[in-house]
Amino acid sequence: MKNRYIYPAVIRFEDNSYIVNFPDIENCFTFGVNYEDAIDSARDVLELCLYDMEKDGLFIPEASPLNSIKLGANESIVLIEVWMIPVRDKMENRSVKKTLTIPKWINDIGIENDLNFSQLLQAAIKERLGINK
Repeated sequence: MKNRYIYPAVIRFEDNSYIVNFPDIENCFTFGVNYEDAIDSARDVLELCLYDMEKDGLFIPEASPLNSIKLGANESIVLIEVWMIPVRDKMENRSVKKTLTIPKWINDIGIENDLNFSQLLQAAIKERLGINK
């Protein structure tokens, strides 16, 4: 696994927005309402695609040389760089939705007392497992 990737993105101006795709990464595309938004969205989608590919053990191709990418009308190339260490950290710490069941009377009392059920459950699990984070 590499920690840094740089891939060319093709940006096309169309219908008052910027469409972005990555020729080297299948199904990796996005858009932006302006150029800056398109670049930000491109970085986000590339991070997610690469993270998913790593987690699934898929082959991550090398970036194509810029001179090998054919451009159409209203298209340009921009290089998008991602650092995977912070991406992996962020993704590993993301929240996941869990469905649970508690008695109604406990729910009612918890609501009356403004309990944050999610925070309370996290604290209880950490305490039970001896996690001091």
